[in-house]
Amino acid sequence: MKVVFIDARRCVSYLLFIALAVSILVILGISHLNVTSVFSPGREIPIYYVDCPEKKVALTFDCAWGASDIPIILDTLRKEDVKATFFIVGQWAEKFPDTVRAIAKEGHDVANHSYSHLRMGVLSKDRIRNEISKCSEKLGELSGRKVDLFRAPYGDYSNDVISVARDLGHFTIQWNVDSLDWKPGMSRNEILNRVVSRVKPGSIILFHNDTPHTASLLPEIISSLKRKGYSFLPVSQLILRENYIIDFEGKQKRKG
Repeated sequence: MKVVFIDARRCVSYLLFIALAVSILVILGISHLNVTSVFSPGREIPIYYVDCPEKKVALTFDCAWGASDIPIILDTLRKEDVKATFFIVGQWAEKFPDTVRAIAKEGHDVANHSYSHLRMGVLSKDRIRNEISKCSEKLGELSGRKVDLFRAPYGDYSNDVISVARDLGHFTIQWNVDSLDWKPGMSRNEILNRVVSRVKPGSIILFHNDTPHTASLLPEIISSLKRKGYSFLPVSQLILRENYIIDFEGKQKRKG
């Protein structure tokens, strides 16, 4: 019988590496990806947050289902003098064209969240290109603006998704603070505490419209962040547009 000896120190080191990798994934809000795919050589990384010397953050809203709470959200943002970024599904835009126009009229970013809200990471390059192009064309038609920000539905991206988006002139945007406002059973206090405790300069904060608490909780979230010294920029103004790199954490920062 062949006896196999295990190097205990090597085994412990490997387990510690896996634990560290998983911790990083949880912090970044990408625990649905496996460790190998994230740390593979040549892996494309979208922008999760920005290396920002000042206490500035971006509020983002993914719009894929209903739209009845958008007027409330827009009213709060207007009263608080905050500009935000709305990642909009193309089919949602077709269903609620006046709402898209209202978002644009208020001066917020109108951004691409794909046309059909599919899991983009498993699609072919041609399908990815169609999903992004078709959505941006519709949003541009309704808003009268060029659309150059893209967020993959479910945060599900691949090298192909990022490279195709880049070829189409789009920055691929994720988030480093997830409110989990969509999750059943999440209370107002849990959402508020998640956001306020996790935010840092340069954060991109993920919300969704058409959820139980987001629209009504938004004034309190904004006030809490303002008390901590934060101000707000739309993603289009928070990100760097040239001479930058994106590190393994998804932090966008200047070269050199």
